[in-house]
Amino acid sequence: MLKQLFWALSISLFFACSRSASIAAFENFPEGSDPVDVGNKVARRFLERPHSNTGSWYSEEQKKDTNLFNNPVGYIVYPDVCAWYGALSFAATTHQQSLLDPLISRAAKVVYGDERRLIPVANHVDNNVFGVIPLEIYSQNKDKRFLDLGLYMADEQFKILNEEELSKLDSIHRVWYDMGLSWNTRMWIDDMYMITILQAQAYKVTGEKKYIERAGKEMVVYLDELQKSNGLFHHADDVPIYWGRGNGWMAAGMAELLAYLPETDENRPRIMEGYKKMMATLLKYQDENGMWHQILDDSDAWAETSGTGMFAFAFITGVKQGWLEEDVYAPAARKAWIGLCSYINSDGDVTDICIGTNKRNDYQYYLKRARVVGDLHGQAPILWCANALLK
Repeated sequence: MLKQLFWALSISLFFACSRSASIAAFENFPEGSDPVDVGNKVARRFLERPHSNTGSWYSEEQKKDTNLFNNPVGYIVYPDVCAWYGALSFAATTHQQSLLDPLISRAAKVVYGDERRLIPVANHVDNNVFGVIPLEIYSQNKDKRFLDLGLYMADEQFKILNEEELSKLDSIHRVWYDMGLSWNTRMWIDDMYMITILQAQAYKVTGEKKYIERAGKEMVVYLDELQKSNGLFHHADDVPIYWGRGNGWMAAGMAELLAYLPETDENRPRIMEGYKKMMATLLKYQDENGMWHQILDDSDAWAETSGTGMFAFAFITGVKQGWLEEDVYAPAARKAWIGLCSYINSDGDVTDICIGTNKRNDYQYYLKRARVVGDLHGQAPILWCANALLK
């Protein structure tokens, strides 16, 4: 316990020392875009709603259009995790115990209360990421029950498979596993948020290098396999389309990972290279209102909020950490944040969020994806941005 407390203090001091001086572009926001007000509005909206595995906040018309809820799952799904993590971080940064307490109480019901049935089975990249929630809570209250579950999810993501489990891997998954990668590896770009955020959180609370080294190695392989010469990512190798939110997961994942990856880590230069290349190209595709579009290199595609939020978070974090030029990226991040806030309605719900999207080599498929309101894919990045602006 003393070791963990010492490590938590060391991490806190590191971030305190690494923060840049006051950044003018991140202050004096116009009405409706103050990060404290916006963060509170969206975080409290999260608390008002039930778990999203039923999609019960959607209108009946939206449910019919999206067809997402015919078979609701019986566990916490990853968009909840991403929004919950954002709300917890925001509450801690703004020292709001009145917000933090109900967020923790909600998690306690799942971790050791009467909602334990909602803990996902740790057998998939999108399930294991649930571990971020108990790890973030442990970093704030030091309740070992949260630590144990969070580390279980992180370790299961990189467990050594037995013979029966190995026999279920196909040839390409076996190659990745034999390289020392997670058995969750599948070369989908959103993995590089789901895997790296969990391992980074485990590193943050324990100081054990195995966690951050796993994440760094995994990210390098994904970059080498999937990043294109312009720094962006196709949705899949057989889908040569620069889908917005898919790229957003990579941008946010690299920013989160680099914030924890030690300067001496052998994989840091490659990841920083991939991150900066992506940021430079994203700058070119930001529109005059600060938004990015459903298909990044198509200015006629509709402006989409979840991807924009993820890119804004990556910009804000890069400027704050000193990785990106302040005079270039801070104004772009400010414009993105203000633009995003104009899409938040009076209820605290973000509009123009692309629904969950599987890969398909069909341009019109992406252009015609339904736009929904309040989906946690879009709520979460608002909270990440608010927290990053205030750190």
